[in-house]
Amino acid sequence: MKNLSFVPMLAALIGGPVLAAPIAMEDQSQLQVPAAVPVATAFQPPQESELPDNAYGKLVMQGYALFVDTKRLAPQFVGNGLNCSNCHLDQGRLANSAPLWGAYPMYPAYRKKNDKVNTFAERLQGCFQFSMNGGTPPAADSHEITALSVYAYWLASKAPLGVELPGRGYPEVPPPAKGYNLAQGAQVYKAQCAVCHGAEGQGQKVGDSYVMPPLWGKDSYNWGAGMHRINTAASFIKHNMPLGKAGSLTDQQAWDVAAYVNRHERPQDPRLVDGSVEKTRIKFHANDGVNLYGQTVDGVLIGKGIR
Repeated sequence: MKNLSFVPMLAALIGGPVLAAPIAMEDQSQLQVPAAVPVATAFQPPQESELPDNAYGKLVMQGYALFVDTKRLAPQFVGNGLNCSNCHLDQGRLANSAPLWGAYPMYPAYRKKNDKVNTFAERLQGCFQFSMNGGTPPAADSHEITALSVYAYWLASKAPLGVELPGRGYPEVPPPAKGYNLAQGAQVYKAQCAVCHGAEGQGQKVGDSYVMPPLWGKDSYNWGAGMHRINTAASFIKHNMPLGKAGSLTDQQAWDVAAYVNRHERPQDPRLVDGSVEKTRIKFHANDGVNLYGQTVDGVLIGKGIR
C-alpha cells in the first residue's frame, strides 16, 4: 500500500474537521493494492457446478460453509457476532471487497503487523484473532483453517500466481484534503447505514444470529482488526456500501462515516501491552494507518475496550 500522509488531529468538538499530518501506513503485504475495477470486468472465480464430486469438492464446500456461517460452525473460535463473509462479500467472490481469489495467490507475504512472512493459514488465523475477536485461533493444521484454505485455493485456482489482480483487496480511497468530519459522518450513518446496522451500530438479529453485522460494541471486530483503521473502513465502504448501492457515497462521505463508526468502542486489542492503552497505541497503532485508538474524542479516551 502507498503511504498516507493523513493522521487525525482531533478537534475539540466532535463536529469539527480533522486535519492531516504525516504517518506511515501499515504494510499488509509486500505489494500494492490495485485500483478498483468494475465488478463485471473483474476476474471470475469458478462456479459450484464445476466442483468435482469427490473429497476435494466436499472439502471446498465445507470451507464455503465455514466462510458464510463462521459464528455457528466454529463458535469456539469466534468471540463476536461476525462471519468471514461480512467483510468479504458474495462468499468471498466480490471484486473490491478483498475477494479470496485476489488474496490466496499473494501468499506467503511479509506483514509489518507481526513483522514476519505469513502463510495464508497464518493470515486466516489473524482474521480469527482480530476481526472475529476469537482469542486463540484454530491451529494451522486444523480442519477449520484447512477447509477455509482449500475454499480460497479453489476460488483462485484459475488466477495467476503472485499477480495483483484488479479488484484485489479494498482499493484505496484518497483521504479528504481537509480531513474527515465526525459530525458529518454521523449524518451519513443515520441516512445510509442505520437502516441495516441499527441506530447504535448494534446490527440486526433473527433469533440468536446476526443477519446484519454490528459495527461497534461487544459483538463487532476488535481494536486489532484491520477494519479499525479509518482508511481501510473508508475503502470498504466506498466500494461496497450501502449494500446494493456500491460507489454511491463520495470519498468524503466514506471517510466521514468510517471515522464515525471507528470512534465507537469495541473489544480490546488482544495485544494489549501491560494493560495500557497508551503503550499499546505506541507499539501497534501509532504507525498503523489512520485510526483513533488511544486518542481522545469529545473528552473520551478511545480504545478502553468493551466486553
